[in-house]
Amino acid sequence: MTYCVGILLNEGVVLASDSRTNAGIDRVSTFKKMHIYQQPGKRFFALTTAGNLSLTQGVLSLVDEWLDSGDPEKDLWATESMFGAARIIGKAIREMHKVDDGYMMEAVDYSASIILTGQIKGGRLRLFLIYNAGNFIEAMGDTVYFQIGEVKYGKPILDRILTPESALGDAVKCALISFDSTMRSNVSVGPPIDILLYRRDSLEEVFTDRLDEGDPYLQTIHEKWGRAILEAFNQISEQPDWEY
Repeated sequence: MTYCVGILLNEGVVLASDSRTNAGIDRVSTFKKMHIYQQPGKRFFALTTAGNLSLTQGVLSLVDEWLDSGDPEKDLWATESMFGAARIIGKAIREMHKVDDGYMMEAVDYSASIILTGQIKGGRLRLFLIYNAGNFIEAMGDTVYFQIGEVKYGKPILDRILTPESALGDAVKCALISFDSTMRSNVSVGPPIDILLYRRDSLEEVFTDRLDEGDPYLQTIHEKWGRAILEAFNQISEQPDWEY
């Protein structure tokens, strides 16, 4: 299992992904699930993956093979819009299913989901959630984030805190609290955690970092959030007035 989140704000976008994958309690490995494609000053794409590792790696390999082909239906360097980029990722998922479904579907859970964000010069910053069938939806209006993987434990804090007006730094903090809550309840999600920050319309710069288990800021989040939850609980002094 894995956990990834993408957050679209007025200021920019934040992506975060864990790097743990496992096929049982004695087969735990680390694989990077965040991938960046960039032509500085021209276009920037980033995606995070969840699901069957052989499927997601196959999708990324196809996307890499299609680069520089000049085909706007396949090549991220040639597509003219973020909508086109989302269609390319969806096409790669479907191509992998065409090849492998007959062999894989009866043996394993052969499915995947992908969060894609990016911006092409002259276009706007966008965020997509791409499903296993290759179809997708876009973050807009009240929807400012997408999650994939083990989503349930980290969702409440995102719902309570995030708005389009949230600052990038606050969104990073919120994302890491979401990860801390998830890791606290599910051992199949774990560090290192990859972080990406992109400021809207910058195109030249993408900030990335990898937080290992002993990272000081990650430890600060874990300790202070746990303490804050306990303090908030204890501050609610009222007890139910039921007879029991």
